Formats: sequence, structure tokens, C-alpha cells
Amino acid sequence: MISRGVPRALCPKALAARPTLSCDELEFRMESKSLSYYRYTFKAMGSPCDIQLFADTQAKAKRVADAAIADVYRLEALYSRYRSDSFLSAINRVAATGGCITVDKETAGLLNYAATCYDQSDGLFDITSGILRRAWRFDLGRLPDQTQVQELLDKVGWHKLRWVPPVLEFPIPSMEVDFGGVVKEYAVDRAAALCWEAGIRHGVVNLGGDIKVIGPRADGSPWRVGIRHPRHKEAVMQTILLREGALASSGDYERCIKVDGVRYGHVLNPETGWPVRHLAAVSVVGDFCVVAGSASTIAMLKEDNGPAWLESLGLPHLWVDVDGKIGGTLADDEYLA
Repeated sequence: MISRGVPRALCPKALAARPTLSCDELEFRMESKSLSYYRYTFKAMGSPCDIQLFADTQAKAKRVADAAIADVYRLEALYSRYRSDSFLSAINRVAATGGCITVDKETAGLLNYAATCYDQSDGLFDITSGILRRAWRFDLGRLPDQTQVQELLDKVGWHKLRWVPPVLEFPIPSMEVDFGGVVKEYAVDRAAALCWEAGIRHGVVNLGGDIKVIGPRADGSPWRVGIRHPRHKEAVMQTILLREGALASSGDYERCIKVDGVRYGHVLNPETGWPVRHLAAVSVVGDFCVVAGSASTIAMLKEDNGPAWLESLGLPHLWVDVDGKIGGTLADDEYLA
């Protein structure tokens, strides 16, 4: 069997004089001579993004990157809460009157995943909780009125909806759904899959810090991925090495206010309507970005139980609490750059 240029059966004899070089390393080195590095930057879903690829021609790299970027824009157009013509806005117009709507297969998949996250998080991961942002106006620099928070809480709760695929029904008027905690990570996974299907074997997709590795660099080396510190915008808290998998983070990086010396972030507990106060940021590595993203958010929502829950999950992770304490398996030498 021939694999990317070198018959594996020939490797032991061919490399007898160079025992430090493995068959896989030789394959990568031969392949890397014919591949060049290309990087494409763009902005989507409110974040700076980039796709980095190794390809044999610039034309192929651009064709693949353009297709992946187009799909990211497609998902943004479908599920943006800021666009009145998005399908999400159409869903929420139905929700406002307490009606029902039939959704397509892709949207049904997102709703099914959201339902699973709701169940596995004991109701903490709730795509109906986005309505709480009406009270939490971080641009105003002040705390919301508790009465307003409570009124909105009455409209929060995935269990209050009726979801019998493909029909989503809103028995209580004026509720909302928001795919903000799922769709960007889903877009990362799809973009990486499209690149793979187009023949790219070495690359990485990065949408605002949510990352999926298509494959290692062309020479077989891992990608160096920096995890930002939640309290220092330009500081990197940890740099890890990834040859495969995905990384996603959740935390009070940008949207937050400080009142009377207390910091209030944008990750809101759907049971209280108030920001979480124990963990400042969580990063998780998984096979898929959407899984890593939901796991990091659930850990934030679990407050002081978050670190133990992450341990039980078994996925590589890193967390920092509001006092600056750092923990998690991603601090181990196995992952460090």
C-alpha cells in the first residue's frame, strides 16, 4: 500500500541508517515540499476570523477557502439575531405571538443539540435565555432592575417550548430562541469539514478564537494555539499544541461591566438571570468545536461545580476563576507549547 508517496513496507530498510526519523515524518517532509502555506482573513459573526491551509496551488487554496467562508456567511445569514431577514428572526416573530413553525433539517439538528445540552446541563444551557440581554445592557454601564430581570425570567425555559421535529411551538408568547452559544462553533466544524472534503489535509479554521484543526502543518508539526487571558486583552494565558481536534472558549472577555468594584460578565445564569461569578474563563479541547464550545459554557454556568464537572467529562480543559487561580488538564506538559 502506498500512502502519500512512501510505501510503508519500505520504511524500515530505507531508514535503517537514520533511526530517529519515522515513516510518518518522512512522508510529511516529502509532502511538505509540494505544499505551500496560505492564510485568508475575514470577519464574520462579529469576530475576526481566518482560515490557514497548506495546498499544492494557490488556486486550490483560494477555491477551498472561498467555499468555506461562503458557508460561514450562509450560517450567519440564517441564524443572526441582528438581521431581520434571518431564519432565526422569522422563528422569533412566530415566538412573539405564541405560534408554531416548521424548521428545516439543519435547524432541527441545532435544536436537537440544544435540547441535549439543556438536559445534560440540568437546564443551565438554555437557548431561550438570550432574551435576558434586554435587561443586561453592558453598554450602559449599570445594573438592571431586578423587576425587569424577573419579568424576562418568566419567558425563559426550554422546557416551556414544544419541540416535536420538525415543528417548534411557543405556547407562551414573547419567548425567544438564540443560537449564539452553538452556531459559531457549528460553523467552525462545517468549514473544516468542507476543507477536508475538498482534499485539504493540513490546516486550521479560526472563527474568533473558536478553532478546528483540519490536520497538522504540512511538515507534521502541530499548530500553536494561544488561549487569551480573560483579564488582559493582549496577554496569552496558555499556548498549546494541536495536531487534531478543536478548541473553544467561554468567558467574560469583552462584554462586561464593573459596578462598585464588582465585575459582571455576559454569561448569564438562566435560573437567576444574573451573571455567573465563579469562573472567569474556560477553554475545552474536543473532537468537534460545537462540543468543546457547549462544554466550556456549561462549565461556566455550573459556577464552583464547573471544575469538577470538567474533570468528570474527560475532555482536556483549562479554567481560570475570578481570583486568578488556574487549573485543568491543559496545564499539563502534554499540551504545552
